[in-house]
Amino acid sequence: MESGKTVLIIPGLGSSGPEHWQSLWEARHPEYQRVSQTEWERPQRLDWIQNLNAAILAADHPVVLVAHSMGCIAAIHWAAAACNTASRVVATLLVAPPDVEAETIPVGPTGFAPCPLIRLPFKSIAVASTNDPFATLERAKMFAAAWGSELVILESAGHINAASGYGPWPEGEALLQKLMS
Repeated sequence: MESGKTVLIIPGLGSSGPEHWQSLWEARHPEYQRVSQTEWERPQRLDWIQNLNAAILAADHPVVLVAHSMGCIAAIHWAAAACNTASRVVATLLVAPPDVEAETIPVGPTGFAPCPLIRLPFKSIAVASTNDPFATLERAKMFAAAWGSELVILESAGHINAASGYGPWPEGEALLQKLMS
């Protein structure tokens, strides 16, 4: 565990394939742990946040969450519901949070809308793209402000995934290190 912290990877729909930056980070850092979900294509909010909560409770050290896409929304719903376990999380990297109320969201996820607009009880960085097909920049700015997150805007980065050219993504790892220090 780097810096005495447990890093939990929270993928979005499809569980981030082998070329996705989350998977590549896990391969380089075997101490990072992926939060397993029972259903990756048709997730139910309660199931995802219960699995996330179990992973947080199982951690031996303070937790840093690294979420992508729908994983961000699961983390936000968890934070809104986790009255007695939120103190176990010290920071969160929220990459490409989708607008679950938009028409562009894929069919499948259940119960994720609306996204809670709560101030997170831990430090966080939200990373958004100027051309994410799943969230306008205006909505991403609104989310980051509501959550109390530092906002990092990437120019024309799509959904900040392998399909958008984000494989290893060292800049993202630098953001994670900033959160962990």
